[in-house]
Amino acid sequence: MKLILAIIRIAKMSDTKQALAAAGLPSFTAMPVLGRGKGHGDMERLKAASLSPKDTEDLLEYVPAMPSLKSKRMITLVVTDEKKELAVETLIKANQTGKSGDGKIFVVNTLDSYTVHSGVAGDASLD
Repeated sequence: MKLILAIIRIAKMSDTKQALAAAGLPSFTAMPVLGRGKGHGDMERLKAASLSPKDTEDLLEYVPAMPSLKSKRMITLVVTDEKKELAVETLIKANQTGKSGDGKIFVVNTLDSYTVHSGVAGDASLD
């Protein structure tokens, strides 16, 4: 079993829900999170803008030296080993825009799973 953690753009949540359901992976948990990647977001956009050097310098004084945290969504789902590639490919396809900030996916080994209601364990407890 694999635990898949995906950090995605908030605006991609609807597309992600639909894609996972269409792939036969309807069960997941989503929660709001804050974070940042290695990029500097606004500062890099300002530097790349087609402004005169003087305009860029004037605007950069209003940009914090440290990038702010961005609102994202974290999706967690547990799948069988056989469905890991399907889940990862589905998440990438639903969230890839080709721009920085599309997100990150982590895959973690999971020892076991139990359904509280029935006591069913292992792969049988997953969908």
